[in-house]
Amino acid sequence: MSDDLIRLTAVEAVRLLRAGKVSPLDLVEAALARIAAVDPVVNALPTLCPDRARAAARRAMEGRGDVTAPGWLAGLPLVVKDLTDVKGVRTTYGSTLFAETVPTRTDACVEALEARDGVVLGKSNTPEWGAGANTFNDVFGVTRNPWNTALTCGGSSGGSAVALATGMAWLATGSDLGGSLRTPASFCGIVGLRPSPGRVPRGPAREPWGTLWVEGPMARTVADVALMLDAFARPDVRDPIALEPPAAPFLASAERPSLPRRVAWSPDLGLGPVDPEVADICARAVRRYEDAGAVVEEVRLDLSAAREAFQTLRAASFATTMGPLLDHKRDQLKPEVVWNIEKGRALTMADIARAERLRAKVFEKVAGVLADFDLLACPTAIVPPFPVEQRWVEEVNGVRFDNYVDWLAITFAITLTSCPALSLPAGRTAAGLPVGVQLVGRPRGEAALLGQAALLEGVLGERGRVPVEPVGG
Repeated sequence: MSDDLIRLTAVEAVRLLRAGKVSPLDLVEAALARIAAVDPVVNALPTLCPDRARAAARRAMEGRGDVTAPGWLAGLPLVVKDLTDVKGVRTTYGSTLFAETVPTRTDACVEALEARDGVVLGKSNTPEWGAGANTFNDVFGVTRNPWNTALTCGGSSGGSAVALATGMAWLATGSDLGGSLRTPASFCGIVGLRPSPGRVPRGPAREPWGTLWVEGPMARTVADVALMLDAFARPDVRDPIALEPPAAPFLASAERPSLPRRVAWSPDLGLGPVDPEVADICARAVRRYEDAGAVVEEVRLDLSAAREAFQTLRAASFATTMGPLLDHKRDQLKPEVVWNIEKGRALTMADIARAERLRAKVFEKVAGVLADFDLLACPTAIVPPFPVEQRWVEEVNGVRFDNYVDWLAITFAITLTSCPALSLPAGRTAAGLPVGVQLVGRPRGEAALLGQAALLEGVLGERGRVPVEPVGG
C-alpha cells in the first residue's frame, strides 16, 4: 500500500484524498517510510518535521478548508527548499552561520500552500545561500543524483528534485535565479516551472521588487506542476509585485493539452557550447511537436549580451541582500558567495545602467521570436549530470568558463526576460541520464505554456519514469 501511494502523481493523490479513499495521514506515513528507506543514500531531505506534518494532516481531515478553491491540496504532503522559511522548522539556508535557525514566521509562498491544505513534511537540501548548480554545503553535505549517485543532482533546488525523483514527496518548492529550479529538474528527470515574477507570492524578502529570482513549483508531471501553481497563486500584501490568480485554473490548461501552431527551436540561444548528445536529445524531442501537426523551425538567436547583463545584475543583488554578511562573517562564507558579493560591491552606476540596457536587448530579441512563434525551445542544461565532487562545469567542447555561474547562461538568459520557462524531461543519454528541454512561453503565459508542455509530455512518453530507486555510481 505504501509503495503504491508514493508512485501516485500529485493529481491522482489529491483525487483519492477528495474521495476519501486515502487520508492525509496515510500519505504522511507513506512518505516518511519512503524517506527512511531512500534518503540515507541520496541526502535530499536533511530536516523533517513529522509531528508538525501529522498535526497538519489531522487539520486537513477536519474538512475546514475551501474545497472548491483551485489548487486545493486536501492534505497532500510536500517539501520546502531550505532557503524558504517555515515557522517552527529548522531552516539553515545551507549556511553554517544559520545551522540552528528556527524561523518564527512562514514565507508567503508556503503560507499559500498551507492555506490550500498542503502539508509540509520537511526541508530539502540546497547549496549555501542557493549559490551554485551543485547541491552541497557544510551543514548537511552532498545531495546525490538518484540516477547515478556518483553524479550531481544540480542545484540549487537539488534536494527538492531528488525528493520528487525518488518518491519521497509528490510536490516540492523550488526557487530560481539563474536556473536553480530548471537545472535540477533536467538532471533528475522531473518537471520544474520558473513562473513569471509575481505569479508566486514571496516575503518578507530582502529584495521585494526584484524580478530575477522567483519561487516556483516542482513535480513529476506537468499536471502536478499546474496543480501546485494553482495552490501558490494568490496576492499577498508582503509581495509588492504579486499577481492576481488567473480566471481559469492552471490545472485545466494542463489537463487539456494544446498544440502550438509554431515552435521556435534554438540549440544554444547563441550562447556557446552544448554537449552534442544533449543537443541531439532535445532537438529530437522538440521535433515531436511536428508529429502532432505543429511547425517547428530552427531560429538564429544571439543572446550573448545576457552574460554581462546577468552577471552584473546578479552581483548587484548579492551585494544588496548579503553584503552585511561579508562585513562580519566573511570567513564563514563559501568562496563563490564571497566572489559574487565583492563583484557587486565593485560595480559602478555605469555598469548597472549598461546591464539594464543589455537586458532590454535580450528581452527584445526573445519577444520578437515569441511574436512569431507560440513557444521557444532549447536545452535546459548544456551538459548531462557531472561528477558530484566537481563544484561546477569548467569546460564544454573546448570552451572554458572562468566562474561558477557562466555555464548556466542557457537558463539565466531566459531569467532576464521574465518569461515563464518549464523544464520537461526530453529523454535520456546513452548512459541512462535524464536530459530536460526548456520550453519558454510568452510573458505571463503560464496557462498556454502548461498546455503546450503537456502535449509534448504525452508524445514523448517520459511520464512515469520516476520515481526511481537510487543507483550507485
